[in-house]
Amino acid sequence: MRKIFAGKSKNTTFLGMFALMSATSVLLNSCNFKNDVNEKLNSQEHPTAEIVPKIDDENIDPDKRIIYLTFDDGPNQGTENLLKILNKRNVCATAFLVGKHAYGSKKQKDDFELLKQNPLVELANHSFSHAHNKYTDFYKNAQAVVHDFDIAKDSLKLEDKIARTPGRNIWRLNNINVTDIKSSTLAANGLKNAGYKVIGWDLEWRPSHKMTLKGSHEAMLKKVDSIFINDLEKTSRHLVFLTHDQYLRDTDSINELDLFIEKLQKSNKFVFRKISQYPKINEVLN
Repeated sequence: MRKIFAGKSKNTTFLGMFALMSATSVLLNSCNFKNDVNEKLNSQEHPTAEIVPKIDDENIDPDKRIIYLTFDDGPNQGTENLLKILNKRNVCATAFLVGKHAYGSKKQKDDFELLKQNPLVELANHSFSHAHNKYTDFYKNAQAVVHDFDIAKDSLKLEDKIARTPGRNIWRLNNINVTDIKSSTLAANGLKNAGYKVIGWDLEWRPSHKMTLKGSHEAMLKKVDSIFINDLEKTSRHLVFLTHDQYLRDTDSINELDLFIEKLQKSNKFVFRKISQYPKINEVLN
């Protein structure tokens, strides 16, 4: 934020008006503090999204940590609320989309368009069918899994082959190879062989039995700190955070996620990025 200095003048009225206009301009141009903390995000209007500049590794303070906000299963109930939070806080994120959800209803089609048009949001592949929620059967056929992701990529017109597997925390990058449930190994390898860069997560904000965000933003902030302090992230200094669009349907969940992001920003310890900026993700897979 730039400070504005003015010389002395005999015309105090002019100075007063100038100062007022300058203060107003500063407030309007602030990215992270556009709205009061306790503002409810139930307006039908979307705050204007601002483009977040890319940050080179060389320019990052070594004391800062990088967080990748990712949201699965969209477009879905809660997608519009998610976009309002991102726009309000001017923070970037990655939406891992399910192909069939993008065309499931008029509302989902509209939300898909909002996601595509938002400069803060990066789109990635979360399969077409979401395994029909029958994960064990889905991963038995590696070829069918790859085909399902190919359909999603084509139908959603995704340029990159960044993917996340439904119901599984799987990583397939040149430098990270993790499979949470071993029966999914062949399918995961099949995706890698097909050129997909498979990204899991380091921390998930899970739902309650009512399918709302479970717990408080304070508890999640402690988990973020714990992961970094104990070096539990897959790549040191880089944390991939996951939750789901559909958990953002009630006022409490919306406000908790909003406060979570705001407190991360105000701590001045973190940098936010889209998942395509994750280390080595763009290297050609072996």
